[in-house]
Amino acid sequence: MGLKLVFFGTPEAAVPTLERLAEAGFEIGLVVTQPDRPKGRGQEPSPSPVKEAAQARGLAVAEPARIKDPEFIETLRALRPEAMVVVAYGKIIPQAIIDIPPLGIINVHFSLLPAYRGAAPVQWAVASGETRTGVTTMRIDAGLDTGDILLERETEIGPEETAVELGRRLARIGADLLVETLEGVRTGAVTPRPQDHSRATYAPMLKREDGLIDWTWPAVKIHNRVRGFQPWPGAYCVFRGQLLHLWRTRPAPEAVAGPPGRLHPARRRLLVACGGDTALELVEVQLEGRKRLPAEAFLAGQRIVEGERLEPARWPPAT
Repeated sequence: MGLKLVFFGTPEAAVPTLERLAEAGFEIGLVVTQPDRPKGRGQEPSPSPVKEAAQARGLAVAEPARIKDPEFIETLRALRPEAMVVVAYGKIIPQAIIDIPPLGIINVHFSLLPAYRGAAPVQWAVASGETRTGVTTMRIDAGLDTGDILLERETEIGPEETAVELGRRLARIGADLLVETLEGVRTGAVTPRPQDHSRATYAPMLKREDGLIDWTWPAVKIHNRVRGFQPWPGAYCVFRGQLLHLWRTRPAPEAVAGPPGRLHPARRRLLVACGGDTALELVEVQLEGRKRLPAEAFLAGQRIVEGERLEPARWPPAT
């Protein structure tokens, strides 16, 4: 296709798009990603997934600490890209960079804009109980995900699908959609259309306290938050004074007597009373500092007594 590109991206979700562009024959003059971050127990500097993928293909990589740095902006100008691509880069692109490519900067956003603008659209869509979502390609402007829409692809969200699983699917959909978008922009076949800003919803950056579970909520709401807030911050509560992470759940068809948070072990299943006379089945859990376990193994190890309760966690933790 011959278009000269600069690619901005950082996490694993951006890798399929980078690889798809390379396979489709685009000329990727530079891959821009976040600097190496400390990772693991040793806190050793670790490259981003995009950096690793770019180096594996022999692509030039830049890791500016500040993308507003004049020297970095001049580097981009010197490359004379026809378009730029942004997929989950993690920083707002300044106007000085937006103005460089004649075909603009195209963003792959993992929602159907204007819904779920912001940093965590996949997580909040799942946590909010949406049954459909998708991918949007849009031209970046100075606002937060406010630019003109180019193309969209819609997909269902499975009732048990987690944000991690959905994110992988959307990354693959977005990779193909971007190639189609770039070709359409190059030929003029794609016509940008403005967003309806009155319909905008937001998906802010996740915080540790978003994972706190309130057992007075209906079971479906808790289940959606368990699915949505993976891998971080997760969903958690307190069991016998220890933090308990909930990894897999499902709303139970039967009700459980007692106040919200009351545990009910039933035939190798572990149910919890929730608000609105509903119940949640815990499928996979993890006590802090221990392994993730299926509920049956957790029941066998903890010997839970009928009527014990899960308590809400607090953030920051009580001291």
